[in-house]
Amino acid sequence: MQKKLHIKKGDNVIVISGESRGQRGRVLEVNREKQRAIVEGVNLVSKHTKPNAQSPQGGIIKKEASVHISNLMLIDPASGEPTRIGRRRNSENKLVRYSKKSGEEIK
Repeated sequence: MQKKLHIKKGDNVIVISGESRGQRGRVLEVNREKQRAIVEGVNLVSKHTKPNAQSPQGGIIKKEASVHISNLMLIDPASGEPTRIGRRRNSENKLVRYSKKSGEEIK
């Protein structure tokens, strides 16, 4: 069984360490096996491409590379500050994520 991660697709995150430190973006994709995520506009790499249907010109394209989950921190939707995540049961007895900083539930 794979470990549950504190970040999901669509979350707004900030990079807390590495070359892209301080950058913010939205999570586009999460790879649970490798514990990595692709964040919009973060960790851009140059990819050399041959001309094809998508890019008839070819050339060098900037593309997002994955970042390890441990280098990402969720941004609290209420305050806009980075926060840690907890899990608890809500009134319908469903497990939900909440912000440790503000205590608010994260949708």
